Amino acid sequence: MTATTEAAQAPAASRRNEKVGQVVSTKMQKTIVVEVEMRKAHAKYKRIVRSSKKFYAHDEQNSARVGDVVRIRETRPLSKLKRWSLEEIVRRSNLSQIEDAAAEAK
Repeated sequence: MTATTEAAQAPAASRRNEKVGQVVSTKMQKTIVVEVEMRKAHAKYKRIVRSSKKFYAHDEQNSARVGDVVRIRETRPLSKLKRWSLEEIVRRSNLSQIEDAAAEAK
């Protein structure tokens, strides 16, 4: 097989960046705020330093809740701050599960 046929058979790998983080806000319509924590060793002291950054992501179905762990993918600019879209909800938070159960009971 040649390299071109191998590349054609392999699934097209997306070059878009992906990040996993926790949802910290769902106050906007179809938008969530995801906080991604980065852990990196300090250059001089070699101590692990935690830093975090917030990303605005598009959530078409408004399915994510505060506390959920989600995967977001880079996309074209959707607004002034939104450059990410919700790919999948990795893990639901316990708080959202309690809220869903309370809503069903009513």
